[in-house]
Amino acid sequence: MKTHEEIFHTLRQLMSEMFELQADDISPKAYLYQDLDIDSIDAVDLMVRLREFTGKRINPEDFKNARTVQDVVETLYKMYNA
Repeated sequence: MKTHEEIFHTLRQLMSEMFELQADDISPKAYLYQDLDIDSIDAVDLMVRLREFTGKRINPEDFKNARTVQDVVETLYKMYNA
C-alpha cells in the first residue's frame, strides 16, 4: 500500500526527469496542461512510465479526466488500494 505522499513524490520525480520540469513547479494543485505544458503525447508517455512503476494497467479514461497532479495521485492511489 502506498500513501498519497509516496505516490506524489514518485510522480514528481518521474515528471521532472521525463519533461525536464523543476521539481518545485510540480505541486498537487498544478494543472497538467496549463501549468506544466504536458500535452496529450506527454500524457501517454507518462502513462507508460507509470505502468512500469505500478505494474498495473492504467485505465486511459481515468487518466483522461485528470486535470491536476493531485488527480493523477488519486488515480494511482485508488489503483494501489483496490
